[in-house]
Amino acid sequence: MTRSPWSCILWDVDGTIADASAGILPRITEVLSVLGRTPPSPDELMHWIGPPLLESFQKRALLAPDEAVRAVAEYRALAARDGYAASVSLYPGVADLIRDLQAAGVAQATASTKPQNQVRGILEHYGLASAFTAILGARPEADVLDTKADVLGRALEGLTAAGVDTSRPVLVGDRHHDVDGAAAYDVPVVFVRWGFGAPGEEEGAQAVVDDVGQLRDLLLTDG
Repeated sequence: MTRSPWSCILWDVDGTIADASAGILPRITEVLSVLGRTPPSPDELMHWIGPPLLESFQKRALLAPDEAVRAVAEYRALAARDGYAASVSLYPGVADLIRDLQAAGVAQATASTKPQNQVRGILEHYGLASAFTAILGARPEADVLDTKADVLGRALEGLTAAGVDTSRPVLVGDRHHDVDGAAAYDVPVVFVRWGFGAPGEEEGAQAVVDDVGQLRDLLLTDG
């Protein structure tokens, strides 16, 4: 019998389940160009993926708060125009693992700072939405900064409301803000190295994995 040592699995999305960089990077570049700012290099832009965009537009692009809100609104308009699942690919093996966790009766939720409607759109496009008890992401308002801790808290609440045992949760993520956000709720983190994290961002994670096979071994056991 296949089971999990965890009572529920919480998933980051960008860099963990899905690679949306082919759509994200051109949109950020377009928004900054419209605002008259010189976009960073592609390598620098890769570090934008994961943390809340409102935060990145202020801290990385040095936009004033009102400019950052406008930038987020412009970005989300471009994402809606393109389609939320456009230019998004799933990391090999992750969808199968999610389905196997569902088959084993393990409750799953997303805890992403990507807007919730975009998260749902991606999961629905790839036929994975039904595997999740709760799909949580950032709120839609451009002027709202939802941290990883904010979204994680709502994900845990959603699971609890659905009758899920949240006594042994784990978050799977790829950036330092996943580790920091999970720490607010004493949730252990499995850090995946196939995402967008830079060396050292895994500090504080309970475990680090290089591939989906290693992740599977931590999330599912036989017997």
